Amino acid sequence: MRNTAVIADHTKAKLFHGWFVVGAAFVVTFIGFGSAYTFSSFVDSMQREFGASRGSVSLVFSFAGFLYFGLGVISGPLADRWGARRLTALGMALVGLGLLLAGRAQTIVQVYAAYSIGIGAGVGCAYVPTLGAVQRWFVRRRGFASGLAVSGIGVGTLVMPPLATWLIATLGWRDAYLVLGIVAVVTGISAALLIADDPRRHGTGPDGDPLGAAASTPVRTGVLIRDAVRTPRFAGLYAACLISAFGVFVPFVHLVPFAVDHQVTPALAVLLLGTIGVGSTAGRFFLGGIADRLGRDAFLIAMYAGMAVSLAIWAVAGDFWSLAAFALLFGVFYGGWVAILPAVVTDHFGGRYVGGIIGILYTSVAFGTLLGPSVAGFVFDVSHSYIIPVAISAAANVVAALIALATTRTTSPIASSPTTSTLPLG
Repeated sequence: MRNTAVIADHTKAKLFHGWFVVGAAFVVTFIGFGSAYTFSSFVDSMQREFGASRGSVSLVFSFAGFLYFGLGVISGPLADRWGARRLTALGMALVGLGLLLAGRAQTIVQVYAAYSIGIGAGVGCAYVPTLGAVQRWFVRRRGFASGLAVSGIGVGTLVMPPLATWLIATLGWRDAYLVLGIVAVVTGISAALLIADDPRRHGTGPDGDPLGAAASTPVRTGVLIRDAVRTPRFAGLYAACLISAFGVFVPFVHLVPFAVDHQVTPALAVLLLGTIGVGSTAGRFFLGGIADRLGRDAFLIAMYAGMAVSLAIWAVAGDFWSLAAFALLFGVFYGGWVAILPAVVTDHFGGRYVGGIIGILYTSVAFGTLLGPSVAGFVFDVSHSYIIPVAISAAANVVAALIALATTRTTSPIASSPTTSTLPLG
């Protein structure tokens, strides 16, 4: 009888719906960000089609990146109210529509609209609600679950651009967009249907515990948004993210031209972005579980410090292999940062309004994404060197680490706030 009970418990654990939510989040981030990063594969085709400069074509990334994170301030609270499934399905539909419209575009401006508005808004609608849903299903393994969910971004970055390149060579760029759009709609919306906000509706507590055992960690309790944003803890997290983001996204724009300036061939230079993707995937996949054991607040500080160290390595790197070492190391710490941040937010503000709180926090990342790479480019135009931008990027993450360290000395709002709420999901 004992063995039968153990097998039954094991089967129940395997079927814990929280892991289906994590899997759905992986697919959503894979499709959303992977589709966005296919744009580089289409640049040459669109230059020839529309007679556009490479600079004008590349402008789409800053605007789209701003929307990825900036729209979370809207989609997060809406998901808290209406449910993450609806917002995620809408986002995936917009991603697919953006790809389809890009394939039918007759001007480069229409491509801007399709990618920046369609895909940017689509990822913006889906990303924060999906991450918020994952947080509510886990407590003990929250960091590990978050890491698995967002590792879809790294895998999508590795898989989708080569797939797009093959489709372009086989079908042409317009039909390639058609295929990618259909895949995004069908796969993305199917994954969204697996997303659920409250484990209690599936008969369990967080981590698959029995409902009685989960009573001490109610999944739908949390600090009200208006109270959360007024706390020193949120102010510290926001300031650290904002300052860090000014430097974090500089490599994604300027690492390839930096390498070319140092006599690395363009074909090898492009591989450096893939190396960041490899490191990022590893960081998201493995480091979240380590954070659960070592403490997620301390781990977040370590991620900022690690990004600062790796950026300092970039400043002194000069050949392909040293740049590859930087890219791999930076990717690991960047991936760990992305994985652990939502879990830290949920630790301190609870799960009830986590989507809205993460959405507001991610506006800091949106501004950093919009401004950091652009400022680095302007500094290069003046100085004809990347030393100053890279040094500033490293210093920004040192400051972020210090702010995060100071923030840990403030009281956790979930433990002290009298204004928590246990309202049911709307």
